[in-house]
Amino acid sequence: MALCASAVLAGCDTAGPLSALDPAGPGAAPIAQVWWWMFWGAGALTLGMTALGLAAVLRRRHSAEPTSGVERAWLLGGGLLLPGLAIGALLLWGLRAGHALLPLPGAAPVFTVEVTARQWQWDVRYPAHPLAPLQPNRIDIPAGQPVDVRVRTADVIHGFWVPRLGGKIDAIPGRTNVVRLQADAPGIYRGVCAEYCGTGHARMPMEVHAHAPEALATRMQGAGP
Repeated sequence: MALCASAVLAGCDTAGPLSALDPAGPGAAPIAQVWWWMFWGAGALTLGMTALGLAAVLRRRHSAEPTSGVERAWLLGGGLLLPGLAIGALLLWGLRAGHALLPLPGAAPVFTVEVTARQWQWDVRYPAHPLAPLQPNRIDIPAGQPVDVRVRTADVIHGFWVPRLGGKIDAIPGRTNVVRLQADAPGIYRGVCAEYCGTGHARMPMEVHAHAPEALATRMQGAGP
């Protein structure tokens, strides 16, 4: 299995500006962990089921009894117990990953951004910073600090997703949804619309610029890059 996995991963670059497997914040890291657990778990199950299938084909039947006690144990263990444990583990891990994306109160101050999706751009506003420059498809945030992004839409359903910083959340007409992001370090992180929204869907990228505190303060006052 290790050889096959190495061959598969050799052709896959997990790092990249839109790779959820290259997390750059605490909201994205659990999502990548869930993916890797699913990948290795699926590989192990595939190898195990293949081995059992070959053993069943090659095994000589010494008894005319259709199901012996050992076979019943394999049936119950492999057909009921193992799937139940796997699904339960993924559920618990998924809840942990989703918890990191919730806008829960905490000790650290939260920076708030309002994003309105429309065909085919992202309009951005900073409620606490009226002097901040407003540039479509660009979001400025502090590095190392939680950020609540309040997402809404002016027309159809869109999907707000910055893969390296957190999970995806939909912009639904008539509703405001909130997702929490955080960048561990200053940098530029790319995002996309992750729900098909019309002919211009592919032309709806965005950039999240994470700044050091001093640089962000300058930016919010209408100056700085």
